[in-house]
Amino acid sequence: MAQIERETMDYDVVIVGAGPAGLSAAIRLKQLDADLSVVVLEKGSEVGAHILSGAVLDPSGLDALLPDWRAMGSPIKTEVVADEFFMLGEGGKIRIPNFPMPPLMSNHGNYIVSMANVCRWMAEIAEGLGVEVFPGMSCSALVYGGDGSVKGVVAGEMGLAADGTPGPNYEPGMELHGKYVFLGEGVRGSLAKEVIAKYDLAAGHEPQKYGLGMKEIWEIDPAKHRLGTVTHTMGWPLGSNAGGGSFIYHIEGNQVYVGFVVHLNYQNPHLYPYMEFQRFKHHPMVAELLRGGKRVAYGARAISEGGYQSMPKMVAPGVAMLGCSVGMVNVPRIKGNHNAMLSGKAAAEAAFAAIRAGRAGDELAAYEADVRTGAIGQDLKKVRNVKPLWSKFGLVASLMGGGLDMWTNTLGFSLFGTLKHGKTDAAATGKAKDFAPITYPRPDGVLSFDRLTNVAFSFTNHEESQPAHLHLKDASIPIMVNLPEYAEPAQRYCPAGVYEVVSEAGKDPRFVINFQNCVHCKTCDIKDPSQNINWTTPQGGDGPNYPNM
Repeated sequence: MAQIERETMDYDVVIVGAGPAGLSAAIRLKQLDADLSVVVLEKGSEVGAHILSGAVLDPSGLDALLPDWRAMGSPIKTEVVADEFFMLGEGGKIRIPNFPMPPLMSNHGNYIVSMANVCRWMAEIAEGLGVEVFPGMSCSALVYGGDGSVKGVVAGEMGLAADGTPGPNYEPGMELHGKYVFLGEGVRGSLAKEVIAKYDLAAGHEPQKYGLGMKEIWEIDPAKHRLGTVTHTMGWPLGSNAGGGSFIYHIEGNQVYVGFVVHLNYQNPHLYPYMEFQRFKHHPMVAELLRGGKRVAYGARAISEGGYQSMPKMVAPGVAMLGCSVGMVNVPRIKGNHNAMLSGKAAAEAAFAAIRAGRAGDELAAYEADVRTGAIGQDLKKVRNVKPLWSKFGLVASLMGGGLDMWTNTLGFSLFGTLKHGKTDAAATGKAKDFAPITYPRPDGVLSFDRLTNVAFSFTNHEESQPAHLHLKDASIPIMVNLPEYAEPAQRYCPAGVYEVVSEAGKDPRFVINFQNCVHCKTCDIKDPSQNINWTTPQGGDGPNYPNM
């Protein structure tokens, strides 16, 4: 194909991703110098369309960025008034009291929010400060300078045909160049993945670990609604099959956020995370809450869970990675948005100082130092052993040992030091012959739903004539390797039904990729045991269109 010529635009800072990290960076840059040129590029059809989070928001990030946010018309209204934690059995529950838990686990002063709506509000603030915010602009490639630094991105390429050649309505997009490029793509972003590999940024750090988070929004009977109540559970239905748990958050409008997280280091390839979520809703406690209500939205995304010891080096020449591109989730607190905001603020301050000193295209070492030694590092260091304890010794040991470790870390020391994670989540997957298949009850269409029905409630759409954005490195592996060795787990770990093994009489089985269903969770890129699937961005505006996730 002939070399594509693109127009270029120059900015001081180019930001990929209009999530809490990218928008915080944009706002802080303009607070520091109103004359800086800043652009935010968002692949979703609008800001918030691809944002999915629990979410109970620790406001510390916003307090640092926008101290007057409470008077700025924010959508952050519902303060947590009750905090419950249950261990579930199949038919019952045990309430775990709050008093033995370390202070950092308290949700006092936090808010139940839709992060999609928080990001929409932050984008309005950014635009009011002069930031250019462009939704529907997928960043499909990095642009490198002659010295090997990152100098920009390719954004807005549209209209490719299925074979990757320009179609009749092809638009080449643009190159947007910056003195610095910030990647705030969220978990396992395709550009961040490229940067980490190119500059070997993960060297000397533990592998990143992940969970799969699935979420539904329900409108429930007002008589059952308890505004501001936060409920977390562990135990059933996962048992010893996988780590994970649930959340139920009572938000305004008689709605509840019902979510389920499955840690992706599970061994049994027959495990079906989506069906574990659907089964969870039939627990008597949950079923009673939801009965008579209706589900109004569904979505899923991966969650970075490696924490303190898994954060790669986060800067390379000309580029800095923010928020979940690095992995800043506090796993026991189930919170990362405050750290994403703080990371955006820190990156902005480092870039502002560098630009003011006449620098460009170098490593923003001050940003990395701020993250590792400042509020983010301190937040993550205290909880660094909870995830590896859970992975190695199970739920009960994690509750006891992890709780003790969080208490001692609050006092400034740890009995465990810093534990390692070991294997990647892909490498943790066991062989199918070593595990019993799991039988799941059929969804009843009232409390539980099949995947394709639920995907319709993510309002996902992809232009079908474009190339599939899910690439197989070797097209033979799903049938020749993954099917006999692992019962091809892509059929089950994907929460949107993208992958199928189709068997027809007299024919060899086929591996089918229904990329139109993809909700951009990145689980396939993470969990595939052969590491054969590469998730990339589709054309701009495609994917889920989450309303209030």
